[in-house]
Amino acid sequence: GAENCPQFRGVRAKGIAQNQDLPLTWDAKKGENILWKTRIPGLGHSSPVVWQDRVFITTAVGKDEKPYLKVGLYGESPDNPEKFIHHYRVYCIDRKTGDIAWEKTAYSGIPQVKRHIKSSHANPSIATDGKHVVAFFGSEGLYCCDMDGKLLWKKDFGYLDAGAFNRPEVQWGFGSSPIIYRDKVIALCDVNNQSFIAALNVETGEEIWRTRRDENPTWGTPTVHEGTDRIQVIVNGYKHIGAYEVETGKEIWKLKGGGDVPVPTPVTAHGHVFITNAHGKLRPIYAIRLDAVGDITLKKGEMSNKFITWYEPRRGAYQNTPLIYGSYLYVIRGNGMLSCYQAKTGEELYRERVGDNSAFTASPAAADGKLYFTDEYGNISVVKAGPKFKILATNSMHEVCLASPAISGGMLFVRTSEHLYAI
Repeated sequence: GAENCPQFRGVRAKGIAQNQDLPLTWDAKKGENILWKTRIPGLGHSSPVVWQDRVFITTAVGKDEKPYLKVGLYGESPDNPEKFIHHYRVYCIDRKTGDIAWEKTAYSGIPQVKRHIKSSHANPSIATDGKHVVAFFGSEGLYCCDMDGKLLWKKDFGYLDAGAFNRPEVQWGFGSSPIIYRDKVIALCDVNNQSFIAALNVETGEEIWRTRRDENPTWGTPTVHEGTDRIQVIVNGYKHIGAYEVETGKEIWKLKGGGDVPVPTPVTAHGHVFITNAHGKLRPIYAIRLDAVGDITLKKGEMSNKFITWYEPRRGAYQNTPLIYGSYLYVIRGNGMLSCYQAKTGEELYRERVGDNSAFTASPAAADGKLYFTDEYGNISVVKAGPKFKILATNSMHEVCLASPAISGGMLFVRTSEHLYAI
């Protein structure tokens, strides 16, 4: 439903809502335009997910009251070994009051995989359909409970090491969120040595299909697109950007090339799927027709082909999922450089900086003609939607923020390193 935000970035990961009447400004310290804030223990970068009057979030709670987290722009990629027990939890919070309705520990144990010093052990966002609540903790398992927290089933996919593909000793943590489509839970598990995408029965956890992928580790969430002639699951990648039949897992189309550490989630609009990634030699943006079939990889020197309408080789984002709002595609890079394109043609309309040498990990959201961009220090820039760049306001949460915001029911939900806020 329109009021719900059932997965990472809402319906189809688009990150947009309408008729929300959100405030332009707020003050997290003074409480102005803040309905409530709720402390969430531990560390997690999962985004809030909303169904009617319930907000869901995950976290991993260890012995450290404030787990080590290094934010900002830097090039190093160290992991953080934490060889002590963590409690992997799901929280359900009352949307009206901020009270914790229930909390459940899905798993307790020493993390099997180390995390990057900017990462957490609870990165994937929950998926819900109003009956089921699905939480994914990587190597620690996939869990499905009902709306009151009763465990229905769990699935152990084994050891899932989504770390550096060229340095097996470096581990970063799992990031792909599950999604629910009709009777299926779809999970993308691109990891070192055993990449695959799978569909499970949402009622029982029984595996319906599993398709192996020749792929580096990736961190993007799958996207489902319902077309008139087919329903496809679309995923990001380096060796294998592509789409699969939702009922069988059979490959529909594929594309090779781009950044070798893919993070952003594919987003569909205007008869296309827009995919960006970065790291290594390229940081592409692809606008791919939704009727694509077969191998659509661009040949050397090509900027388009039968199924790729336009291609930008150097302006893509490393971690941030793009935003399509109206006729425009917005892509923000980790250093705050925001590009606005005509989505259908790829014409660049502006390229401007958001923030002051800030780092951006969270993906943007939009509502009622306003775009929300959150930097890692908790500053949220409100930008006017459209072909001309204008910052309308900047509001600080006064806490570190790497999770993407959610919009539902006239509220902006922001997850910081210590709290969940309802604005």
